[in-house]
Amino acid sequence: MRALVHRFLAYLSDERNASPHTIRSYRRDLLQFASWLEKRPDSGDVSAVDRETIRDYLGHLVERGLSRRSIARKQTAIRSCFAFAARRGIIQADPAANLRAVKFEKRLPPTVEAVSLSVLLDGLDRSTFEGAREAAILELFYATGIRLAELVSLNRDRVNLGTGMVRVQGKRRKERLVPIGAKARSALLCWFEAVEAFFAGKGRDPHAVFLNKRGTRLSARSVHDIVHGCLSRLDAQTKCSPHVLRHAFATHMLDRGADLEAVRELLGHESLSTTQIYTHVSIEHLKRVYVTAHPRA
Repeated sequence: MRALVHRFLAYLSDERNASPHTIRSYRRDLLQFASWLEKRPDSGDVSAVDRETIRDYLGHLVERGLSRRSIARKQTAIRSCFAFAARRGIIQADPAANLRAVKFEKRLPPTVEAVSLSVLLDGLDRSTFEGAREAAILELFYATGIRLAELVSLNRDRVNLGTGMVRVQGKRRKERLVPIGAKARSALLCWFEAVEAFFAGKGRDPHAVFLNKRGTRLSARSVHDIVHGCLSRLDAQTKCSPHVLRHAFATHMLDRGADLEAVRELLGHESLSTTQIYTHVSIEHLKRVYVTAHPRA
């Protein structure tokens, strides 16, 4: 089984251009399945895996107390791997082909109110190296809705402050153009000036947009910590990951009448159904406004 897993992961990387995050997730889930198989009498022989074997494994995950969402993700990995094996002739029949998908309740993505977020952004101190970087990161996240990995990998030549456009490399290395507003452009200009001043006469990565004080590209962990530190000032109940700003971007755009297809393209979603969850967030917002404002609600 492990040999199949490694071959499948190579396919995802080389032919499907899957993101490193996706590959790490599939590797973890599939190797867990392989480890479980190796404890069985057939010792993980791929040809011995049938539908009941996979059902037994899913039952094992339920007994361990995993959430439906986690089990559904692992099942998706297994189904994708065996579908690949069947297409390549590694196995004669796909044991997961007709396996019923685990259903789970879709949770509305966390977001933050537009007014609260604007107050936070306008109040950031941009007079220091760290402050200018902090403001540029948050403004860019909120202005574009890009993912954490997309922001971290962003290069200077992909940012055009003159036209107000950013060229983003998304999942599977697909590129898309995303506009940035005046606030984000101003914050980025301030950040670029801070970089020139701080690294005057010093070496630094000439390509990366966001740098640490050593002059190298800022890590995803550091960006996460910066965003977490800022958003935690808003509300103890507010989730503080960078993804919250992506959710806020989409929700606030739809709240103000943006076309769903346009938001899909800006977010880099392949399927419109993925973007449609944000319409539910907007509906929930309308319900709250109604209950608060209507005298007989």
